Amino acid sequence: MTPSTGPGGPPGGAPGGASGSAAGSAAWELLLPAASAPARARGRALQEALRDAVRSGRLPPGTRLPSSRNLAADLKVSRGLVTEAYEQLTAEGYLRSGRGAGTWVGDAVRAARPRARDLAPRSPADRVDFVPGTPDLSLFPRSAWAAAQRGVLTELPHESLGYPDPRGLPRLRTALAELLARRRGVVADPERIMVVSGVAQATSLLAGVLHARGTRTAGVEDPGSPQHHALYAAAGLDTVALPLDDEGLATGPLYASGVRLVVTTPAHQFPTGIAYSARRRAELLGWARSVDGLVLEDDYDGDFRYDRAPVGALQGLDPERVAYTGSVSKSLAPGLRLGWLLVPDWLADDVVERKRTTDLGHPALDQALFARFVERGDYDRQLRACQRAYRERRDALVAALAEHFPGARVTGIAAGLHAIATLPGRHGPEESFLARVREAGVAVRSLAAYGHGGSAGTRAAQEVRLVLGYAHLSPGRIRAGVARMARAV
Repeated sequence: MTPSTGPGGPPGGAPGGASGSAAGSAAWELLLPAASAPARARGRALQEALRDAVRSGRLPPGTRLPSSRNLAADLKVSRGLVTEAYEQLTAEGYLRSGRGAGTWVGDAVRAARPRARDLAPRSPADRVDFVPGTPDLSLFPRSAWAAAQRGVLTELPHESLGYPDPRGLPRLRTALAELLARRRGVVADPERIMVVSGVAQATSLLAGVLHARGTRTAGVEDPGSPQHHALYAAAGLDTVALPLDDEGLATGPLYASGVRLVVTTPAHQFPTGIAYSARRRAELLGWARSVDGLVLEDDYDGDFRYDRAPVGALQGLDPERVAYTGSVSKSLAPGLRLGWLLVPDWLADDVVERKRTTDLGHPALDQALFARFVERGDYDRQLRACQRAYRERRDALVAALAEHFPGARVTGIAAGLHAIATLPGRHGPEESFLARVREAGVAVRSLAAYGHGGSAGTRAAQEVRLVLGYAHLSPGRIRAGVARMARAV
């Protein structure tokens, strides 16, 4: 017995019959495995097989199904099993039936997409990718992470799996307060720490709260992160590009801009790599106090300084004028989606409430796992391992540039996961250089690509300035990539 279509279908069915007997037979074959499933699971298996046949289009809208008696005989199952499946799928909208008219495939269902696409950024295996922003994911401490996970699953109270405090689990906020105070010099009150899914969410939460309070514009470093425009636009804020000088954000343009919110990366400016001078840090705080403003400090890679102790966080100088954010995206893996936001007391309640309405809190199990990871010293060990690996890669990059591009100046190498390479004018113009290395299979961005105001600083006409990320590349891959660039030009 096969399903059929035709003029005898109910009103609203597929005109003229949406499928022939061949299509119906092919779809019907999908039900045979369901019929041979274990007795207790047979009804559920039959329902799921029917759903799949309708979703996939093998049973198109307007297809008439066999009677429950005939189908039960064909599949050698009880009639009640088929009747129950028809009734369930009719209730869900997959099928429809009428007294004396039989059972038909409904017209509300559309064929599902055959596969899910992966929109995560990927670089082809044959390319050498110097684009910054990604750590070496092979350094992720799988064994230590798995041990922490087993420990948490053993010890976590049942009630901790309920909806969490929107700020985060007290255990993790306490661990983060100790960690950030010790490593970054942050004034860290656990009551003002919020666990977030990363710096992007921290930025969106803060921007949304400030927009509700009347803020309409945010100042951003130029050059700076290309994501700022979209993040602030989503919260209803415009962005104003503010230039840098050798000490950090230039204060003259900052005052002239009229903004009261500015986003900075003072420990290791992205992408130039400079650390704000002590004088400029003081001037920036003076600006915030004079205009009743706020500085958002993005400490995206503050733990990675190679030749001396890291520069402490700006937030430690004035926690009421600086909001501080960071994450594990560079130290562990961006896929964990785990970060933190410290806010001044006068903003804390509003940010907590926005976090509550946004997502009801960060996943409790992930928080407990990371808290244990920090408490047992595993996170400190991970940072030390990363520092050793990234220092070696930085040195490999500097040596390769000296060998293949004599006369190149490399800056921003004291910290972080990328460097700025300024190549002699003979390698320009920059657009031609970038086109040639791209054809040679090297992905690289110029410093100009990070400019918000169209300048990214002044330079000689033929000069080539590159932002070279090295953390995710092995020393051998770094040397090969620089050599490939040199051959291309």
